Amino acid sequence: KVPSVRRVVVKSSTGVYGSASRDPAVFDETTPPKALPSGGFAKDVVEVEGYARGFARRRPDVSVTVLRFAHVLGPTVDSPMSGYFALPVLPTVLGYDPRLQFVHEDDALDVLRRTAGEPVRGTYNAGTFNIAGDGVLLLSQCARRLGRPTVPILLPALRWGGSLLRSAGVTDFSPEQIRMLTHGRVVRTAQMRELLGFAPRYTTADVLDAFARSRPPGLLPPKGVGRAVDRVAARIAPGGSRVGNEEEPQHHG
Repeated sequence: KVPSVRRVVVKSSTGVYGSASRDPAVFDETTPPKALPSGGFAKDVVEVEGYARGFARRRPDVSVTVLRFAHVLGPTVDSPMSGYFALPVLPTVLGYDPRLQFVHEDDALDVLRRTAGEPVRGTYNAGTFNIAGDGVLLLSQCARRLGRPTVPILLPALRWGGSLLRSAGVTDFSPEQIRMLTHGRVVRTAQMRELLGFAPRYTTADVLDAFARSRPPGLLPPKGVGRAVDRVAARIAPGGSRVGNEEEPQHHG
């Protein structure tokens, strides 16, 4: 017991909620997961959060903050998601187009610094907070913005191929990552704004665009991909009606 310790900040992940077919449309900080993670990074963060709650009970004099980050991306981030998006061709799960949220690495550092200090007047920085940029992107939209072609694969085949890629050290296609690429995950960020008083500078779309600028260009120009998709959609639309560009879905915490 160190009396000088007054504040503990835990960098956690929205991975604690898992990714499953019966998940709610949006998770808030009190939503329990449908099934606890059975392994991998998600199981680790669940255990770490358990230790943090135990510490908070034993040391009520210490302010404990748990920050659950969506996928962090940026020029210097090396993660399973950044490795996946760096692939020249993105394997996807046939029949699924998951919703994703991102946090820019600069926003992640800013909120960690903010919660490590004394709270700003009118805010409260003890407790658990979801951290994500505004908005939501579908995986198909991410691929278009990155200029990466996608290859839809049956889920059993993707699991088998993913294990090969993981064994070869190409990218992390763990079962957890494949569940994310199947079902996705979206979190509510109202507490981040209203209690913590933090507003990320980058939206989810901004984060992906900044990530794209920091990496080699994809095989296909993003605008060209969009035009090609729109032309195909126009041809197969009922009655030959023209289909306009897709709109980015917006999610407000």
